[in-house]
Amino acid sequence: MKLKKQVTVCGAAIFCVAVFSLYLMLDRVQHDPTRHQNGGNFPRSQISVLQNRIEQLEQLLEENHEIISHIKDSVLELTANVEGPPALLPYYMSNGSWVVPPEPRPSFFSISPQDCQFALGVRGQKPELQMLTVSEELPFDNVDGGVWKQGFDISYSPHDWDTEDLQVFVVPHSHNDPGWLKTFDKYYTEQTQHILNNMVSKLQEDPRRRFIWAEVSFFAKWWDNINAQKRAAVRRLVGNGQLEIATGGWVMPDEANSHYFALIDQLIEGHQWLEKNLGATPRSGWAVDPFGYSPTMPYLLRRANLTSMLIQRVHYAIKKHFAATHSLEFMWRQTWDSDSSTDIFCHMMPFYSYDVPHTCGPDPKICCQFDFKRLPGGRINCPWKVPPRAITETNVAERAGLLLDQYRKKSRLFRSNVLLVPLGDDFRYDKPQEWDAQFFNYQRLFDFLNSKPDLHVQAQFGTLSDYFDALYKRTGVEPGAQPPGFPVLSGDFFSYADREDHYWTGYYTSRPFYKSLDRVLEAHLRGAEILYSLAVAHARRSGVASQYPLSNFALLTEARRTLGLFQHHDAITGTAKEAVVVDYGIRLLRSLVNLKQVIINAAHYLVLGDKKSYRFDPESPFLQMDDTRLNHDALPERTVIQLDSSPRYVVLFNPLEQERLSVVSLLVSSPRVRVLTEEGQPLAVQVSAHWSSATDMVPDVYQVSVPVRLPALGLGVLQLQLGLDGPRTLPSSVRVYLHGRQLSVSRHEAFPLRVIDSGTSDFALSNRYMQVWFSGLTGLLKSIRRVDEEQEQRVGMEFLIYGTRSSKDKSGAYLFLPDGEAKPYVPKDPPVLRITEGPFFSEVVAYYEHVHQVVRLYNLPGVEGLSLDVSSLVDIRDCVNKELALRLHTDIDSQGTFFTDLNGFQVMPQAWGPRDPMEQNLDCVYCPHHRPWQVICSDRAGGIGGKTDRGPNGARILLICWPCPRRCSPGGIGRSCPCRPTSTPCRSWPASRTHRAASRCTLPRPWASPASMMLEVILDRRLMQDDNRGLGQGLKDNKRTCNHFRLLLERRTLGREVQDGPSTSYPSLLSHLTSMYLNTPVLALPVAKRQPPGPALCSFRPLASSLPCDFHLLNLRTLQAEDDSLPSAETALLLHRKGFDCGLEAKNLGFNCTTSQGKVALGSLFRGLDVVFLQPTSLTLLYPLASPSNSTDIYLEPMEIATFRLRLG
Repeated sequence: MKLKKQVTVCGAAIFCVAVFSLYLMLDRVQHDPTRHQNGGNFPRSQISVLQNRIEQLEQLLEENHEIISHIKDSVLELTANVEGPPALLPYYMSNGSWVVPPEPRPSFFSISPQDCQFALGVRGQKPELQMLTVSEELPFDNVDGGVWKQGFDISYSPHDWDTEDLQVFVVPHSHNDPGWLKTFDKYYTEQTQHILNNMVSKLQEDPRRRFIWAEVSFFAKWWDNINAQKRAAVRRLVGNGQLEIATGGWVMPDEANSHYFALIDQLIEGHQWLEKNLGATPRSGWAVDPFGYSPTMPYLLRRANLTSMLIQRVHYAIKKHFAATHSLEFMWRQTWDSDSSTDIFCHMMPFYSYDVPHTCGPDPKICCQFDFKRLPGGRINCPWKVPPRAITETNVAERAGLLLDQYRKKSRLFRSNVLLVPLGDDFRYDKPQEWDAQFFNYQRLFDFLNSKPDLHVQAQFGTLSDYFDALYKRTGVEPGAQPPGFPVLSGDFFSYADREDHYWTGYYTSRPFYKSLDRVLEAHLRGAEILYSLAVAHARRSGVASQYPLSNFALLTEARRTLGLFQHHDAITGTAKEAVVVDYGIRLLRSLVNLKQVIINAAHYLVLGDKKSYRFDPESPFLQMDDTRLNHDALPERTVIQLDSSPRYVVLFNPLEQERLSVVSLLVSSPRVRVLTEEGQPLAVQVSAHWSSATDMVPDVYQVSVPVRLPALGLGVLQLQLGLDGPRTLPSSVRVYLHGRQLSVSRHEAFPLRVIDSGTSDFALSNRYMQVWFSGLTGLLKSIRRVDEEQEQRVGMEFLIYGTRSSKDKSGAYLFLPDGEAKPYVPKDPPVLRITEGPFFSEVVAYYEHVHQVVRLYNLPGVEGLSLDVSSLVDIRDCVNKELALRLHTDIDSQGTFFTDLNGFQVMPQAWGPRDPMEQNLDCVYCPHHRPWQVICSDRAGGIGGKTDRGPNGARILLICWPCPRRCSPGGIGRSCPCRPTSTPCRSWPASRTHRAASRCTLPRPWASPASMMLEVILDRRLMQDDNRGLGQGLKDNKRTCNHFRLLLERRTLGREVQDGPSTSYPSLLSHLTSMYLNTPVLALPVAKRQPPGPALCSFRPLASSLPCDFHLLNLRTLQAEDDSLPSAETALLLHRKGFDCGLEAKNLGFNCTTSQGKVALGSLFRGLDVVFLQPTSLTLLYPLASPSNSTDIYLEPMEIATFRLRLG
């Protein structure tokens, strides 16, 4: 107690000094003659004087911010060890509620005013093409365009090229899916290896031949199986430009469901492999098959130093519009970019597909005649009934003229006289005969065309970069620069429709079980990368690296490649055949188990007090896994800690770069349990029954929940003992509502339980921040009232069912074609409700026939207590052509605007408006399944007080999912509902000028509707038929699937209202942190019971202090040594500085958060390690951006991702 008083006095003294210093500075502004003299140098204009004083005030505010930050650091340092961990000892109120007293340590929320300017700042000149505006203005009328069905007739004059020849680049390619109708290995064995083997021999036959390849996953497997002579030949082909590796990622990823961590990781894996094995550095992106395009991908490619890219699957109406306005080539710019630093040149293919009939020109009947694999006698032919003819001296003039006509027509859609003509399709060139047929016949055509100067055309084989280089040369700019007259575009290309109203939005939620498993693997990979890198660095510094299992690096490499493989646009999308999905699932589970082993080994070393006592024994792991899965399609089963007379220890890993206060729940074998810190200090715990069903307790298994404060990226240690601690071992109380059903309910003497046969009255749960009301009949959420507000916010939940059309076109793995409005879900029996209440959390569980929903409210200060935790266990395996949805109704009036995120990286505005008549029958479309996904709906009213006809003004509701599916709105999809994929826990918000409600999820995706703002989450879909997009199967392999969400309600502060017409939006810092809590849960690793007493276990604090709370440590990735299976001494540090909105209330949040104007001192970041080498590089480490420097202070602009080559010692 004496020490605590000393700390309090010391903290108060520091604060007084700081306040007095600020007073002196303000006084200096008024009286300092030097400043007055300096002011005299300005013009006497009142505006100039005012501007000078504003600048002085800004400087003083920044100085004050720094002083407050120093005060915070000093007080936290002084209080860090005074009371040890949180002493949160709850007590029970007479009204039946639990109260958790505030912690003795202070919390700080100190945001620099400068850091708030980004979300408010002007973004420079608006791009000519903003996709939200384009989508709102297009007619989507689907008029028959003639031979180009989805376009229009194209005319030209033969003299159009008199002054400048048409330059044609025919680009041979073969699109190889790493799994779709066959598994990855079967495709490789039966087709891909033959394509690549033929490539080597056939390209060497003629130096004029060219070929491009994209999927490094296949290339790496082939490389491991070829001899040195063939490898040397491949390097020569790359070196002389005959072979180009385009994009260079591990796969061609889906851009709707993939999280930006995984997109970056597969790009790094591919680029690092290419650099090491081929010495190749990709220059151009090639994405012909993803089902829609996110602006996240061009940002990542540009930061990887690519200068150009190509896309194909864009809504046919947008293609038609861009073709008509000569906008098929543009500079793709990020919405926040004010100086064009994110610009990348993008080519959009104009026609229906990337196959040969749809690439030479507008008429597929003619283009098909120039696909020489379809020559008579082959296995495939032309659907238009006119076959190709081999090119001979007698027909070359006629055939060349016919082809040139198509080239000329296609070229009239672009702004330059350089033309790109892809020549390929899926798994093409697997036979030598096709190589000969295509290359020989086209070369004869080229030779003829090039020999006729009066035709004004030069045609040749080329790579993708050959085409872009020629275009840059023709337009007189450097590679990657904006050619004169070419437009700038911002936005995304979701949702994709290839014909009629067939929107490819079903895949956003197809096979959600595997989408969820992907996110679990991703979180484990990031955690394993960080812990492994830190453990190896500390082991090397301590001189015990020889005893550490460095060979775990091979497990990391395999997991990187597994995660990368699953980002493929037929894997994470859920659009592969059932056997292929099983193959993916087995790979994912194997890598997940391996990553748990990497984490266990690293955590074992790092928590040892005496590192020299470390011994690695693979046969007897020191730590156990937190959970296990029996097979790839089973849900995890949590490890049960067996308690006896000896203490049991548990190591807790916090993967966040922020210190966190979380409730950690463990399964134990007895309700008589005490939990202590590593120093032996007892902690208050909540003990609950563990339930196997609505009414059955699991015998001899109990849940103990304890609030724990864990260091950033660190490890904590808990001790569990058998026995009771009266004031601190606190049982949960339970009420079960049977609603008239004759069911027997398990009881246990340790837990008060009350059974209510027919109660239907609404009831509420509450914590220090909010009161949450539920329906007594359905058990579903009805409303939320924040404790500082009198008015409730309506947030009602209901379950819905979508069917599919009765016509020939039905929903399938790709498409969402509903039969109209969603209908209420009607279970056979009323739900059984179980309400659990305790000191640290309370929850409502509603058991329906096909879904069990849990809504949990944490009674903790900080991030955990500020939002609702919502999870669902879904099982629709007995349904036929049904899709189960969860809808949230709110009374937020967003005036037709809402926001969804993309890939967990950025947030885009959406709007509702008039619908296209063709789409009136569609209820809505849903958008992707990502990792942090957010959908944001906000009331746009100006004031804080509410109007009775609008609901509370200024509300923002944010739904954060992990991953999560989402839909757009009743009324159709087209112009105003280009449902965007979302990604960071599914963030979406209806956002008003003064309120925001947010929700985060880990599985399905939310959508928003204009009618009193609704959010909808698609939980699962079961469809019995194919949707005619090539798969040949329905979706009938459903699994029991868990979904996880956070629902966050925020209010705007007075004077921080949103302006009209936002081009983008940003989550609050609270929203970002809520998303991170959801996506990176604490891992609990019990010390194996059979371990004898050994050296003391100590918490591990790798960082000297938490990173600024707008920084995210994306990865700390150990780089490969010359030996593929071993680590080098260098790591890749990836940091992301997030853009955030300061305009939402940030008082009494209960957690620490400071920003630093984008500056981080890396040299002092890692506790116990020195940064001995630091070099900024391109995103994938192929290009150094500066020379290594002695300075380790770095700066990032908001939204930017930066990569550093780092050596710790």
